[in-house]
Amino acid sequence: MRSLNTLSFAFALSLTAVSCTKTTPPPGPVVTACGDISTPGCIVGSGKSRIAAPSVTDADLTTAVAGNTAFALDLYQQVRKDKGNLFYSPFSISEALAIAHAGARAETETQMATALHFDLDQSKLHPAFNALDLALASRGMGAAGTDGTGFRLTIANALWGQTGHSFSTSFLDIIGENYGDGVHVVDFKGAPEDSRTLINEWVSGKTEDRIKDLLPQGAVTPDTRLVITNAVYFNAAWQVPFDVSGTKLASFTRPDGSNVDVPTMSGYREVPHGEGPGYAAVALPYDGNELSMVLLLPPQGTLDAFEAALTPDKLATILAGMTSHGVSITLPRFKVEASFSLKDQLGKLGMPVAFTEMADFSGIDGKTDLFLSAVVHKAYVTVDETGTEAAAATGAVVGTTSVPPAAEIHLDHSFLFLIRDDKTRTVLFLGRVEDPSP
Repeated sequence: MRSLNTLSFAFALSLTAVSCTKTTPPPGPVVTACGDISTPGCIVGSGKSRIAAPSVTDADLTTAVAGNTAFALDLYQQVRKDKGNLFYSPFSISEALAIAHAGARAETETQMATALHFDLDQSKLHPAFNALDLALASRGMGAAGTDGTGFRLTIANALWGQTGHSFSTSFLDIIGENYGDGVHVVDFKGAPEDSRTLINEWVSGKTEDRIKDLLPQGAVTPDTRLVITNAVYFNAAWQVPFDVSGTKLASFTRPDGSNVDVPTMSGYREVPHGEGPGYAAVALPYDGNELSMVLLLPPQGTLDAFEAALTPDKLATILAGMTSHGVSITLPRFKVEASFSLKDQLGKLGMPVAFTEMADFSGIDGKTDLFLSAVVHKAYVTVDETGTEAAAATGAVVGTTSVPPAAEIHLDHSFLFLIRDDKTRTVLFLGRVEDPSP
């Protein structure tokens, strides 16, 4: 039976309205795709098309990527406290929250920028995300996937707004020009469950059915005014696949010291490799040689200390210290599925006001009665001899208110891994394997 290496990720946030309205709504936007803003199924936009060649300096792109990496590792320090396997897409979360950030004002905007490491002002941040999306979309031309249908790296955004709700034209301009979408009209008030089902089906379709039921029951209510979703799907073969005949049962040591026998791949590769105090690292490139999986292995018993010390500077030092090397590798097959509600973690990272009735998202609709009511994320990855398939989705709900001797790396105990775009250095996925047994 064919096995897949799959990586999927999805993220959503919702905005809910509170009872008080402090400002007058802006003029209604242009409606595209149909002519009635009050009709579910319409797409509301400002009439602006996506900018296919955004004017972004190398310095701004570097700043955006560095900020995404810093957020990825800050969030890791929050979610790693729950023991066990771990997997998420920091890029998906950042991009979905960047869309919400486009409508944030005053203290809400400042806190979000600090917590998410959005170190560019709004006029530069959104074009930088657009440039990254377009660069990632160009990857893998002619490369192989794990299932015979070719390499895939797809990133999709969608906004879902309440029928009859007026959205700021300037907000819709930012979304249309930089994220390639308008607001899909749905009826949260009259049919919250139907709306939730529709959004979940969109996410499932964008992640090739790897991420299902992103929004759980209760995430969408009659008070929901806007849901922002981002989905990432990745399917790529290794540049050099592992020979299935070389896969054998081998012992893997869990953090508590117990052992489990798991199918373990093995092979010899000329790949980036590095070692330093308290770690060994290896990068396995995917077909096309544009993205790679970086595996980080601390000595047995030191996982917690290694994770606690993993800062952007530490990661940059590890990656910069890797050089091409002949490496004998053993790596267990593994599959990780994870889901998160990120409200508490994001609050602890420095943006608590966005989740309260004191939030100011007036850039979205001219009102100050919207707040973030939920931020949910799901991710899925499988890794085997052929490559990696991964998917993830995020949702934000807004409601009313020289040739050296061969090295060896045996990933036979807890390790971290990340999947990144080698050219832009964007970290797409980040995870931890403590127990690869089925």
